[in-house]
Amino acid sequence: MPSLAEKIRPHSFDEVVGQKHLINKGSLFRNVIESGNIPNMIFYGPPGTGKTTVAEIIAKSSNRTIRKLNATTCSLADVKAVCEETGSVFGESGILLYLDEIQYFNKKQQQSLLEYMEDGRITLIGATTENPYHAIYAAVLSRSSIFEFKAVDSDEIAKALYPGYEILKNEYKTEECADIDAVIKEIAYRCSGDVRRAVGTLELCFLGTSGNMTVSDVDSAISSFGLKMDKDGNEHYDLLSALQKSVRGSDENAALFYLARLLEGGDLLSPCRRIMIMACEDIGLAYPQAIPIVKACVDIALQVGLPEASLPLSDAVILLATAPKSNSGHDAYARAAADVRSGLGVRVPDYLRDSTQPSANKNADYKYPHVFPNHYVKQQYLPDEIKNRVYYEYGENKTEQAAKAYWEKIKK
Repeated sequence: MPSLAEKIRPHSFDEVVGQKHLINKGSLFRNVIESGNIPNMIFYGPPGTGKTTVAEIIAKSSNRTIRKLNATTCSLADVKAVCEETGSVFGESGILLYLDEIQYFNKKQQQSLLEYMEDGRITLIGATTENPYHAIYAAVLSRSSIFEFKAVDSDEIAKALYPGYEILKNEYKTEECADIDAVIKEIAYRCSGDVRRAVGTLELCFLGTSGNMTVSDVDSAISSFGLKMDKDGNEHYDLLSALQKSVRGSDENAALFYLARLLEGGDLLSPCRRIMIMACEDIGLAYPQAIPIVKACVDIALQVGLPEASLPLSDAVILLATAPKSNSGHDAYARAAADVRSGLGVRVPDYLRDSTQPSANKNADYKYPHVFPNHYVKQQYLPDEIKNRVYYEYGENKTEQAAKAYWEKIKK
């Protein structure tokens, strides 16, 4: 028996919820599809946003035979079998190959598609939840048009839920649910832009209550689904990015929210790594002690595991968000690395080289700072061609300004 999601799957662009930037009348995407000249395409975006549905509509509107494969389970032989259909009656009007999770195909498997893509025997629509520029090989990308599918907002999701509810009500011959508007609104809001998940939640709530649903039933259904957080897809990296930018922007409340999104989604290692990076990149020399404190918090989190790991990590995030900020170390390294990549400063001054290496009198000019007052003596350390470079600029925070004042006094 087909699922509710299959029963309400749209059959035309006008029935699709969300993705108006692609499918609205007059849009570039829709104009191309309606022209009948369908290019090879890559669809990328979160799950449940209509990638498969749109591919099926394209196949139907262009009178092509659609074949659907999933790269997590199919083999190269499955792809070749589809390609061989181009010489049969099924391929007379063209084959549209919808390859879901295309990022799981290795280079050889993806390259096997090129011959058929180039001569037009198949039209490829590859779907991925990951950034295609990272997950798909350049040869396939260069022959494809790339389109982003975005998370569907709650108002659009609700439009799909009402017809689904009517189908369930008629199939099971139940009375009208008194709280149906509140239930649909709650499901649409809680399902994070995923239409398929929202429809599944509605079906679960309906079957579990014989149609007499309440908002509290939505809580139970969402919990049984688990929280949505694709560790391998863009959403995962979006959450990590939002966490770091919130800390950098000194908004401890937003930082805690994104930390909770990650931890409640079951990911511990990624936020631990990102929090340690933030301590060095965004707080850095403004409060150097934050680095060992955060390391200790991460060590505790990894030792105790979830859910208790949320305690030391919350402390770390609040500390970083409320600490003074400095990226002077980050910027200083970037400037130095730019010179290295430009090929500058290849030869180290002789008097700085390893004294065990054979080189006559190479250390004769070296001045040992510890035998001079205040353990400092002026001498050249950078290679000759960049000897006057300044990479590090003191930040305006109290800690770095104190260091600046000290060394200005000593070096004078």
